[in-house]
Parts: sequence; C-alpha cells; structure tokens
Amino acid sequence: MFRKKNLKILPQLNMGNIRNIKKIKTGDKRTIFGWVMYDWANSVYQLTIASAIFPIYYNQVTRHNEAFMVDFFGFEVINTVLYSWAIAGAYLLFAIFSPLFSSMADYSGRRKAFMKFFTWLGAISCGMLFFFTGDNIEFGIIFFALGTLGYGGSLVFYNSFLPIIAEPKDQDHISARGYSLGYLGGVVLMVINLIVILFPGVFGITSPTMPARIAFLTVCLWWIGFSQITFFRLPKYTLPQRMHSERVITKGYKELQKVFHVVIRSRYLTIYLLGFFFITMGLLTVMFMAATYGEKQLGLSTEILISTILLIQLVGMAGAYLFAWLSSKLSNLKALLVATFCWILICIGAWSITDALGFMIVAFFVGLVMGGSQSLARSTYSKMIPKTNDHTSFFSFYDVTEKLAIVAGTFAFGAIEVLTGSMRNSVLGIIVFFVIGFGLLAMLIRKEKALILDN
Repeated sequence: MFRKKNLKILPQLNMGNIRNIKKIKTGDKRTIFGWVMYDWANSVYQLTIASAIFPIYYNQVTRHNEAFMVDFFGFEVINTVLYSWAIAGAYLLFAIFSPLFSSMADYSGRRKAFMKFFTWLGAISCGMLFFFTGDNIEFGIIFFALGTLGYGGSLVFYNSFLPIIAEPKDQDHISARGYSLGYLGGVVLMVINLIVILFPGVFGITSPTMPARIAFLTVCLWWIGFSQITFFRLPKYTLPQRMHSERVITKGYKELQKVFHVVIRSRYLTIYLLGFFFITMGLLTVMFMAATYGEKQLGLSTEILISTILLIQLVGMAGAYLFAWLSSKLSNLKALLVATFCWILICIGAWSITDALGFMIVAFFVGLVMGGSQSLARSTYSKMIPKTNDHTSFFSFYDVTEKLAIVAGTFAFGAIEVLTGSMRNSVLGIIVFFVIGFGLLAMLIRKEKALILDN
C-alpha cells in the first residue's frame, strides 16, 4: 500500500527523550469494554441535543407568533439559519484545530487527556443549556456550538484508540459493538426524558420549558458519569512519556506534516478518504435534515418525528452488527459498497414518499444502513492506516474529513432548495454524493487484500 520511501518517514515520528512505560496489551477485554462504553456515554448528545429535543425546543423558544427573526449580537437572523450556522461554525472550528490537537496528543502520548478535555467541554456545555430560555439567544447558541465542538473533538481521540487496543481481525465487531451501545444508550435516556416531557404534571413540573431544560441537564450528567468507566480503563499514555519539557506545539505541527505526506503519497488511502467524504456528505446530511424534511415537506407532527428518530436508533443497533457480519462474508469495502448502493435506493424512496407511513418505512432502512455504514467506515480506515504510533494524527484526517463533509453536504442541501424551491430536489441531489463515493470505493476493490491485510 505504501511505497518504501513513505515508510521511511514513520520511524522518525515521535522521537525525543523518552522513558519506557507499560506496553499496551491489545485485545484486553476490560480495556475494550471501557472503550465501547464511551459510545454509550456520548451518544445521548447526538440524539437529545443534535437530533430531537433541542432542535424542537430551540424553534419553539425563538419563534414569537409567526416571526422567525432573532437578534444575535445586534444582527437580525432567521432562527433556523442561525442554528445551522452554529453547527457549521462548530465543525469548521473543529476542522481547523483538530489536526493540531491530534498531533500534540500523538507526540505527548496523552490522547486520553485530550479526550477528557473535550468530553468535559461538551458535557458541561449541554448542561448550561438548562439556563437557555430563548431570551438569551447568544447564550444558547454559544453553548450549543461548544457542546457540538466537545462532542466532535472527543471522538477524534476516542476513534484513534481502536487500532491500539484491538487486533485488526476484531476491529469490525468492536466498532459495531460501540455503535450499537451508543444507539441503545441514546434511546434509554431519550425515553426517560420523553416521559418527563409528556407527563410533566406527574413530576410536579408546571413550567412549559422546564422538561426540555431538564433533558439537557441529564445529557451532561449521563455523558460525564458513564465516560468515567472509559477513562478508568483506557491507558493513560499511548506512547513513551517524555522526560523533559519540549516544544509540543512545534513538534506537533512537524509530525502532522509528516503524516500528511504519508497520506497524500498513498494513492489508495487518498481515494478511500475521498470516497468517505462524499458518502459522509450524503449520510450525515440525511441524518441532520431528516426531521426538517419530514416537518416541512410532509407536514408531520412532533410525535411522529420523535418516534421516527427513536426507530432509527433502535434499528441502527441491528444494522451495525448486520454489516459487521456482511463484511466477514464479503469484505470491508464490498460491504461498504452494498451500504452505499442501499443509500442511493433510500434517497430515491425519500424523494417519492408523501405521507407518514412512507416516512417511517424509509426511516427504518436509514437506521439499518446508517449504523453499518459508520461502523464499517471507521473500522476499515483503522485497518488501512500504517503500523505507527501516530493513530490520532491519522484519525484527525478522518474526523476532519467527516466534519467538512457535514458542512458541505448541509450547505449543498440548502442551496439546492434555494435554487429549485423544493426540498425534494435536494434529496435527489444527495444521490450524486453517494454515486461519487460508490465509484471511488469501487476503484479499491481489486487492491483490498493488500490494502488491509498486508498493511
């Protein structure tokens, strides 16, 4: 996969004054359990804050009668536009600084410390949304964006642990196990919060905004609480610890530059990341815009939309394992191609539906393919990167690619609607992303054995 002149770069990474520390044992069940539990801990953000309760709450408290304009630091902005810009801003900020933090974590060996920082940033920011009432719009947007930044930032370091703690043959299954636990954890907390939202009187709650605000607080407590299992079991250092103080920032940039050269000189890894980019453009745009499409284009109620989101999560658990099994029967890339082809069919179905039943049917298949696609993409990449200690720097490219795909995909979705006047045409536009991604991954099929097994 990598030419010899590329491999010569790798031994030069992470050099300096060091002293030995305990070697990390791959395949340790306690460590792996701790790793997968972080999916259980952080996925409550994705469901409660990013997908369901917070978006609905935000629209309600920022809409006055039928006026959708809000004042944000003196600027009049449409509430939903401000919301989407907050997401884009957080992901762009993450994309800019993630490579720096990742290379610093690789160089110092303290990727768990960085993971802890972003976890606390994200969780506390979600908890601060308890104080967001709609009148303090700047407060709400800032902490929502910081929560998004913390969530995305922690995943870089979380994902980079996979090739360190697990053997290549086990990574598909372990990755799927993590996604499945994440879906389950998100559903458990969502059901608890929905009970409070639907029956506030039973709990003595009279304020109409209090149930949702309590949900934001529970995300904070859940995320911080269960992540302690992960932090207790993951190794403190993933590289030999430096004996002397060094210019970590300077070294981090230098190491990032070396890893960047490895990536761009590997034709196959570059093609894979490009394919992943386009597939993610389609996949995460569907995930972020599904509720908006159902509410605006189909006129579905809040109850149906939340039920649909829960359906996607539950089916996603089975989907992650289904595609892990499929990859064992076919191969990683072939299973990803099957998933991508399914996404093309799903988008055609979404374009043609006109009622709640059709929406629920499409959502079922979205959940089935979504978990498998994300899980396989992560584990396949972990097998393709070189045998080096700089896993975090390589995974930073992966995560930056994902975040930029979110920005590009959601922007394109909105731009198509503006140009054509219909969200249905935006759905058709997503098919193009999947077709491009399918074509790029198909280019790697003949070389898959060398790319993954011989790397």
